[in-house]
Amino acid sequence: MNSPLWSPSDQQIDPAQVTQFKRQVNEYYGLNLNSYEDLHQWSIENSAEFWSLVWDFCSVVGDTKGERALLNAEQFPGARWFPDATLNFAENLLRFRDDRPALVSLLENGERQELSYAQLYAQVAGLAAALKTEGVVPGDRVAAILPNIAETIVAMLATTSIGAVWSSCSPDFGLSGLLDRIGQVEPKILFCCDGYYYNDKAHESLTRAHEVASQVSSIQRLVVVPVINIGSIEDLPAESIQLADFVHDEYSQLSFEQLPFDHPLCIMFSSGTTGKPKCIVHGAGGTLLQHLKEHRLAVDLQRDDVFFFYSTCGWMMWNWLVSGLASGATLILFDGSPFADNGNALLDAVDSEGITIFGVSAKYLSALEKSGKTPVETHDLKSLRVILSTGSPLSPESFDYVYQSINNSVCLSSISGGTDIISCFVLGSPILPVYRGEIQSKGLGLAVEIWNNSGESVIEEKGELVCVQPFPCAPVGFWNDPNGSKYHQAYFSRWPNIWSHGDYGEITANNGIVIHGRSDALLNPGGVRIGTAEIYRQVEKIDVVQESIVVGQDWGNDVRVVLFVVLKNDLRLSDEIRDQIKVTIRSNTTARHVPAKIVQVQDIPRTISGKIVEMAVREVIHNREVKNVDALANPEALEHFRNLAVLES
Repeated sequence: MNSPLWSPSDQQIDPAQVTQFKRQVNEYYGLNLNSYEDLHQWSIENSAEFWSLVWDFCSVVGDTKGERALLNAEQFPGARWFPDATLNFAENLLRFRDDRPALVSLLENGERQELSYAQLYAQVAGLAAALKTEGVVPGDRVAAILPNIAETIVAMLATTSIGAVWSSCSPDFGLSGLLDRIGQVEPKILFCCDGYYYNDKAHESLTRAHEVASQVSSIQRLVVVPVINIGSIEDLPAESIQLADFVHDEYSQLSFEQLPFDHPLCIMFSSGTTGKPKCIVHGAGGTLLQHLKEHRLAVDLQRDDVFFFYSTCGWMMWNWLVSGLASGATLILFDGSPFADNGNALLDAVDSEGITIFGVSAKYLSALEKSGKTPVETHDLKSLRVILSTGSPLSPESFDYVYQSINNSVCLSSISGGTDIISCFVLGSPILPVYRGEIQSKGLGLAVEIWNNSGESVIEEKGELVCVQPFPCAPVGFWNDPNGSKYHQAYFSRWPNIWSHGDYGEITANNGIVIHGRSDALLNPGGVRIGTAEIYRQVEKIDVVQESIVVGQDWGNDVRVVLFVVLKNDLRLSDEIRDQIKVTIRSNTTARHVPAKIVQVQDIPRTISGKIVEMAVREVIHNREVKNVDALANPEALEHFRNLAVLES
């Protein structure tokens, strides 16, 4: 067993909220749970009792909790959580109404806006009154094409306070991508912005919003939020209105619709790179309870924390961040390129805002390292307590980089879950050590296992990540899926009654978890299953490689591994670089992992949320159509992979 990179002290473990929660379990049930593993085992063996105690520990605000925490526990899907409860999601996020900072919104161009909890409450009340005047009622959809700014959160809270269903996209989506999403959910109100800042440029977005409003007949009002202050709404449809003119200056006390636990809260979208995106409906109660549990028990989020996660409002991590309001923390929002200001934008924000919990993608940390930055030498960063990483597996080298070059006293929590559950299956813990390349723990209350092809639970062996019991944050269904067939096909078609998440991973000797990539992107040369992350971890060690993407190409009667690389400093791919890549991969993995072909490209396609799209590249190199390029941030990158002669030999 390798030594940890970081271990919490007794002074950190004892006051942690998860320690307090464990004490409550022991006292209430007369137990003697000692370790996190003990607590996790109890939480899945006593699922109803666990989630009921989470409700109480986190002081969920609701009209009623009810006596029953779980019905139909043997049915998955089909289990019902807190069937007698009524609550309102927004009321829980607006429980604090004082003068402490709630939101600090930062734009790439340097603009800064701050709202206190009292101001946030007042703005939500005014906007909720306007929505009600427009006839918005529980169950109606309200959508947004907005950047990550305070107004977006205000709109979401106003929507959910009424019991309407929220859905959002970032403004850098193409028109087809927006129509594929917003057109499916048929909102009554659409919020949009006049534009956004990215990479030192102002980008106009009113034109696309106009097109969406004109093509989606359900939209009766287009509300424009000024961000870059260019353009005019004069040429937009008659139903367009500026936000300032839409909001009610005079309004009665904000009222919160008390609704069932599984009342729809929001509609999230799958990436949509293989067709129209799935519309995943998440319930208010399950989302709230899961986020509270993760924030309080896994991150130890507290009232005096300053909480940041880099995200667009089209990614589920935005929803996860926003729920931090329920714990009374100050949320830092940033919209723009994370590498703005010569790569210093986010690091500067840590120091200027005193960020204590800092969330970024694995790609961001890798890019910082590749750029040669040593933040510990250029920034203070002493406020940091936790660094969170997600979006793709965090390589062991990135673990080293954080502790050597950023801050050696933080709890580095790699986390993994997804849009499907609007949260995490595996994540960090403030009371557990951090081991190189490993996610610290399974989420409490989540019966996560790794299964082999025979459906057997395995440890220290690679397989499918599954959840073998119902959990509250499972989707309540898919939009426009009346018989649930699409929902069942997505998660339950492989093993009945078992959630199959689509991740390929393993449980380590430390009880940690390593994610080796997505199951649908697995490489299969000679029938041997290889996770893409296993190769990325080795390629990241090669200094001249900026980034890479690996796919399987049908070849003969088998599959061969093809690695595409982007090189730094305008270098050309030489035999020497190819040999270095192959030797590094072979030395640290197996001969099966070594690519049959290594090909240089100029760019790698990504989704709007920054994830590389192996499946799209695989389709292109097999001369098959990529059905929804508007889901990509840089669809032009796919052209680098078309008609590559080197792949014909």
